[in-house]
Amino acid sequence: MTENHRIEYKRELTGHLEKEIIAFLNAREGDVLYIGMDDDGKAIGVPDCDQVQLVIKDRLKNNIQPSIMGLFEIVHEKHGDKDVIRITVAGGLEKPYYLKKYGMTEKGCYLRVGSASEPMPQEMIAAFYGKRIRNTIGRIESPRNDLTFEQLKIYYDAKGLQLNSAFMKNLELLTPDGRPNYAAYLLAVENGASFQIAKYAGTDRIDLIENRDYGRCSLVKALKAMLDRIKVENTVYTKIGYPLRQEREMIDSIAMREAIINAVAHNDYSYGATPKVEFFADRVEITSMGGLPYGVTESDFFDGYSVPRNKELMRVLRDLEIVEHLGSGVPRILKAYGPQVFEIRESYLRVTFPYAQPVAATNAAGLESGPESGPESIRQRVLQELALRELSKSGLAKAIGQKSVSGKLNARIREMLADGLIEFTMPDKPNSRLQKYRLTGNGRTFLNNLNKNK
Repeated sequence: MTENHRIEYKRELTGHLEKEIIAFLNAREGDVLYIGMDDDGKAIGVPDCDQVQLVIKDRLKNNIQPSIMGLFEIVHEKHGDKDVIRITVAGGLEKPYYLKKYGMTEKGCYLRVGSASEPMPQEMIAAFYGKRIRNTIGRIESPRNDLTFEQLKIYYDAKGLQLNSAFMKNLELLTPDGRPNYAAYLLAVENGASFQIAKYAGTDRIDLIENRDYGRCSLVKALKAMLDRIKVENTVYTKIGYPLRQEREMIDSIAMREAIINAVAHNDYSYGATPKVEFFADRVEITSMGGLPYGVTESDFFDGYSVPRNKELMRVLRDLEIVEHLGSGVPRILKAYGPQVFEIRESYLRVTFPYAQPVAATNAAGLESGPESGPESIRQRVLQELALRELSKSGLAKAIGQKSVSGKLNARIREMLADGLIEFTMPDKPNSRLQKYRLTGNGRTFLNNLNKNK
């Protein structure tokens, strides 16, 4: 691949690195610079690769303003037997970016023109500065000053990283005048940010059956709790057959994880709004507030251009390896579902994942049919009864015409609990004599599909 407006090759680390990075930052989409490759894209290698990476990070951190921490990543790659360094740069929201020693002048500001980095005209510098986004969470002061970060320190310790006494400055958790900013507030042990997961019985928001708040704590802890919860909600449909066991997730787990992380990392917190996750009988919706970042079009978005709205949060999530690479989330969702799952509005961005259908079972003749097919199957009859009301195990036995709880009924109840079709009314007390069962949204969808296929 040859050089173009999105890719730059360098044989070695030179004194012009900052200029090239600034040009990418001031472009709409950012992109990639390779060190250790010739102009034709052939790898020639970088000696002492680890040390060069440290030098690059130090130069980008100290020689460019506004701060670009959280807007770039440096990766060591192997091209054949050659060591190559890839620097991925996201487009920034605080344009114009410039060389610290020259300031916002034509000598300090650069822009990508074709495959070259050219000085930015003074009138363009003034225009960029006039449009600069100032309501970022790095500039908004925290509503509280008594912030503590024990939870964040635990997560950093688990990754072998230490937060020293200057960590708030190093992680850019201070406003320009030295006060804790809103990013610090979101990462603190206690805050007022609410991250909610709601669950509805039907396909609309009328019958709310559960609403849990995973916020009021460090954003990292809240995000991890939300990711753990969606693993529970994401049923894996199974068909035991010969010669292979078949499994299908209700929602693609990789796409779902990326959507949750993106919603939390890119949400517009400047108005106090937070993302939400909503499970319906036929789908799950993940909504983040704020729409697309300034200057990003839908075309840019679907082409995978990365413009982090909250660079301070993105930096922490990458430190903790919750985010793998800049700009990797949307392409993974597109690969699994395509662009039709995205709803992009001026005030919000929503991803809607429809539930997959259960894997069909195979009957004795080798033909596909529903699990335990037939109107008299225990599974279907239990689901039909629970669609009407909550019932105890003995109540279920009576409702389907059994004199007492049979071994088959017990087995079917265990299977349906594991499949997420039914659930306990008292999940904290599974063995209570007052325990009953109720249909889940997945169970209602499953039952509706069985009825349609009669």
